[in-house]
Amino acid sequence: MTPEEKDGLEERLSYEEALRRLEEIAGRLESEEIPLEEALAGFKEGVRLSRYCREKLAEIEFQVEYLLKEEQAEAESGVQEAGGDDGDH
Repeated sequence: MTPEEKDGLEERLSYEEALRRLEEIAGRLESEEIPLEEALAGFKEGVRLSRYCREKLAEIEFQVEYLLKEEQAEAESGVQEAGGDDGDH
């Protein structure tokens, strides 16, 4: 996906909207007889939307993993501090 295509999608669609549009396109391609050129245009849009959705999911997954690691590190440092206090008494 080119930066121009990605920027345009980000400005226009949320993840949920992109997914809904992708489902609409897939349903139309599966259920209707449409001209070849229109089918190709729908397929191209579907590919762009699919990439956009995958990228958004990857971004969210990265953020969740980062937050979980950060939380785990904080919890471990709290356990080490608590353990250090017990040994001093």
